[in-house]
Amino acid sequence: MKDGVNGAYQIRISVRELVEFVLNSGDIDNRRTAGAKKEAMQEGSRLHRKIQKQMGAGYQAEVTMRHVVQEECFCILVEGRADGVLSEPGGFVIDEIKCVYMDISRLEEPVKVHMAQAMCYGYFWCTEKDLEGIGVQITYCSMETEEIRRFRKEYSFEELKEWFQGLIHEYLKWAEYRYRHDLRRAASLKELAFPFPYRKGQKELAVNVYRAIARGRNLYIQAPTGIGKTLSVIFPSLKAMGEGMGDKLFYLTAKTVTRRVAEEAFSILRTRGLFFSAVTITAKEKLCFLGQPSCNPEDCPYAKGHYDRVNDAVFDIIHQESAITRERILTYAEKHRICPFEFCLDISSWVDGIICDYNYVFDPNVRLKRYFAEGGKGEYLFLVDEAHNLVSRGREMYSAALVKEDVLLAARLVKSRSPRLARLLNACNKTLLEMKRQCENYAVLENVDFLIYQVRETYGVMEEFMEENPEFEDRELVLDFYFQVRDFLNTADYMDEGYEIYSQLKEDGTFAVNLFCIDPSGRLRACMDQGISTILFSATLLPMPYYKELLSGEPDGYAIYAQSPFPRENRLLLVGRDVSSRYSRRNSREYRKAASYIQKVVGARAGNYMIFCPSYQYMDQIAQILLAETDPEQTHILVQESHMDEAAREAFLEEFYQTQPEGQKKRSLAALCVMGGIFGEGIDLKEESLIGVVIIGTGIPQVCPRQDILRRYFDERGKPGFSYAYQYPGMNKVMQAAGRVIRTVKDEGVIVLLDDRFLWPDYLALFPREWSDYCPVTLSDVEKKLCDFWGKRGRPTACP
Repeated sequence: MKDGVNGAYQIRISVRELVEFVLNSGDIDNRRTAGAKKEAMQEGSRLHRKIQKQMGAGYQAEVTMRHVVQEECFCILVEGRADGVLSEPGGFVIDEIKCVYMDISRLEEPVKVHMAQAMCYGYFWCTEKDLEGIGVQITYCSMETEEIRRFRKEYSFEELKEWFQGLIHEYLKWAEYRYRHDLRRAASLKELAFPFPYRKGQKELAVNVYRAIARGRNLYIQAPTGIGKTLSVIFPSLKAMGEGMGDKLFYLTAKTVTRRVAEEAFSILRTRGLFFSAVTITAKEKLCFLGQPSCNPEDCPYAKGHYDRVNDAVFDIIHQESAITRERILTYAEKHRICPFEFCLDISSWVDGIICDYNYVFDPNVRLKRYFAEGGKGEYLFLVDEAHNLVSRGREMYSAALVKEDVLLAARLVKSRSPRLARLLNACNKTLLEMKRQCENYAVLENVDFLIYQVRETYGVMEEFMEENPEFEDRELVLDFYFQVRDFLNTADYMDEGYEIYSQLKEDGTFAVNLFCIDPSGRLRACMDQGISTILFSATLLPMPYYKELLSGEPDGYAIYAQSPFPRENRLLLVGRDVSSRYSRRNSREYRKAASYIQKVVGARAGNYMIFCPSYQYMDQIAQILLAETDPEQTHILVQESHMDEAAREAFLEEFYQTQPEGQKKRSLAALCVMGGIFGEGIDLKEESLIGVVIIGTGIPQVCPRQDILRRYFDERGKPGFSYAYQYPGMNKVMQAAGRVIRTVKDEGVIVLLDDRFLWPDYLALFPREWSDYCPVTLSDVEKKLCDFWGKRGRPTACP
């Protein structure tokens, strides 16, 4: 909420948002690649500037325009930036430039929303300059050939005024909703109090979050497990919004389970009087009524006429629901017969908070264009949960690869329909084949400029092909390849010194050229800069300088280490100094030793334990020993399987909640998992559901071309390459696994680290503060340490 003209409540909307919201109609149809509508990204910006420079002295580029519509209780500020205003002897012309991958000679008229944007600017310019009329021009430029085509029309001021008033009339009921909703939200935020007594360290954490937002700074938080970091971050963010320091909150996560934690936090606050609407954005595949998305009106009845009905559906749900979850979205989407995923995205424009994956803010292919497409800054607060994941996710989002075998397959699939496209693809394949012959395993390349030139030429023809062939056999395979090519070109446009280019010949014979983003900080920071403040928090954001460098390149950024509320006497941390998981020592003797440690840990007190292994192969070796030597009446051995679906994962976790009949001797559970896998973080097993974890190895990634390139890259820049590529990511997995056993201040448990390397100085330096009371043990004395710990806690043990 902001004061507008004469102190009135002001609603801000961009020209693009307004025309797309009001004028969108018809079907969803992914058979069309919609080249005319694509954002042309960096290459498009270059062509924009080139066209603008060619227009002469009478052309004013990038003209910011604003227009205020005054209503009784509020005003609507419509703003945007016209690509150009041309002054001619006969008057002015508004120029809107669109750079597209398509054959623009096929355009018979401008795209409706493009013309509408230009007409808005024409009306604003006429109003400001008191003109009787103006020219409106749409300039289309082919990204492939740089060919230009223009559509121009003259409008009188009265025509534009009547048209714009009609546009605003359609928007008024939505503006009225926004006005009433925001007044109520502001009142609730002003009165909102923290829902529980503050735990140790919690109030200090909340205060620092509020200060960072007030100062418009980013904040990095190392928040030990048990502090209640979700509420501690959300609450001060909401209070800041109540003071006008933010209008929309993004809660960003890497996993579904942490999204549920955020939903629960908002639910708790709503019981305390919070009026705040939030939508959880779920992946398209998990929302699709068809199971497998096929987004066109012939295959999907929800796609047919979607845009004709979706606004009514949005208006319905925002008046009825505050917590808009996946289940609510599906219910209303079925009621209105619309696509639930696109519905979900449209809802996001009308709620106060968005709970979603990192992708929707940071990934150039997935990010919510309604907020971030034009690079502008909004009144957004970004809360990044489990922020340690954002380094690897950032590398993934900003990297791309072109696979030779996919190029050859695409050429074969399109040959009969487009010999021209097949020839271009074969030319790309020939270049890749020459590179393959020079590559034994992998090779770092200085540049691949010629390949990029070939691929760019091919992409333009491919765009036309996909437009002209909405249906044919194997179209999905070609479409997947089309997106691979698009991503490759977009990544090439953004490459900087934070990238390495390398080719790789894999064991299966496939060959790829990789554009590998090693340092994603620049692009992540650019996304963060589109909001007011970003709060990055995790229980394992250590070492902090490493994460500050790779998440945003802010060595002097605000950072805090929150105090742990967890009583140290409730946790025992043991480090096995006579065992190792190093590759050179992986033999039957070491497997036996690790298994013996596990048997002693599980045998000291009956309960549920997780055993984290460095790999599936290692886990299989341990499982064989335990299954052969363990009495199933005393201990149930559970083993994680590879490629577990959601149902299998839930069944695995359900084992931790099983209760035994009264009077029956309690049986232990030893669940073997892979460190860094699906059970390594994000699961919440409280109190007796988990009383111990055994972690085998230091978690370092396997040696491979990508990790080796990372190591070499940082070594060359004076950084500790091995630590950046192997040690830090590995230790993060260790700390995450250890965090499974301590979830609340009431929890009691043991953490056993099995690898003598943990006692090396460089590893001890990475231990969090809470681990300063670690105790080295050997196989001969570990049982006594465990029995003493449980005995002091008054827990029954199986110790002699």
